[in-house]
Amino acid sequence: MALTRDFKTSVLARVERDPEFARALLSEAVGLFLDNDPQTAKLILRDLINATVGFDRIAADIQKPAKSIHRMLSSSGNPTIENLSLILHSIKKALNVRIKAAVIPI
Repeated sequence: MALTRDFKTSVLARVERDPEFARALLSEAVGLFLDNDPQTAKLILRDLINATVGFDRIAADIQKPAKSIHRMLSSSGNPTIENLSLILHSIKKALNVRIKAAVIPI
């Protein structure tokens, strides 16, 4: 079955009508980083940035070229922990949210 709508367009539309969806994407990305799935986490962050803040705003905020941030968050990208921290901080500011970690027994 062929997709009838571009995925990025769908994410953008959902974020525009449901701000909680943007927060859920951020939460999922952070969880994936902590659960050792950085490839998926980076792609979710990339979609989240495209649908919300925009790469130019992140670039200005963290003082890195937008193209570098695109590369960092590609499937083969390898951002340093410092750059990832800057990106997450910028997204948190833009979405006006806090990330709270919890340790839950399994």
